[in-house]
Amino acid sequence: MDNRVEVREFLTSRRAKITPEQAGLPAAGQRRVPGLRRSEVAALAGMSVEYYAKLERGFLAGVSAGVLDAVARTLRLDDAERAHLLRLAHEADGSSAVARPGRHPKQWTIRPGLQWSLDAITAPAGVGNDRLDLLAVNHLGRALFSDLYTDPHRPPNFARYTFLDSAARQFYPDWELAADTTVANLRTASGKDPYDKGLHDLVGELSTRSDDFRRRWGAHNVRTHGSGVKHFHHRIVGDLTLAYESLDLRAEPGLTMTIFSPEPDSPTAQALTLLASWAATSNTSDISNEVSA
Repeated sequence: MDNRVEVREFLTSRRAKITPEQAGLPAAGQRRVPGLRRSEVAALAGMSVEYYAKLERGFLAGVSAGVLDAVARTLRLDDAERAHLLRLAHEADGSSAVARPGRHPKQWTIRPGLQWSLDAITAPAGVGNDRLDLLAVNHLGRALFSDLYTDPHRPPNFARYTFLDSAARQFYPDWELAADTTVANLRTASGKDPYDKGLHDLVGELSTRSDDFRRRWGAHNVRTHGSGVKHFHHRIVGDLTLAYESLDLRAEPGLTMTIFSPEPDSPTAQALTLLASWAATSNTSDISNEVSA
């Protein structure tokens, strides 16, 4: 992905989201585009219009941390957006530690100890990467996300499922939110590793096949996926409300384990008991753990 294009579109999209009122400026005069003008951002950030315009054209190489902080503060970037801007700046400097073009993904096989750890968790749990591939699961996780495995692609991928499988609109009660979150996660991943060929291919496929994805990708929203609550409607046991916690795996850089837990003694906890019974009598274990990480 072209770093200058990414910077330009990201900063432009963030500027468009800030109203003059939010920035403490008068809203006088007709505005051709939403949000702040470049001159207003420059004044609020304490720099010349020419210099800010240069930044917004994608020239972040050599920009100081203080300037980036001023831009982030003026554009009211949240933690995920600020981190994304810093990654873009590091990439412009050539100081990013990501792999360079031509990298081929290694073939990844789950270690027995990691699978044992997953299996020891009584709640649904799985391991994934920044491309939203589901690389490994425990038995209840396989049951929870059983619909993903109807796609012949391996490993199963949450983004491909969300935008290309009609079943996702039933599985996610708030599909619009799930779709927004999915794309924001992928956009964040693109900032972490702009040379990830697997991610390039996935974004290209989804952009070609899904108008919903293409529109959201153009919004340049990013997010940090760490913890929260997700709502699902499982075709076997119905509505589920699950808290999730995502944990980076120290021995597997770039991979994350996510655990989905119900509130104790809740209807969701009872539904998971039913799901475990269904999984015990269904063929839900036919999966391969050798995938591209």
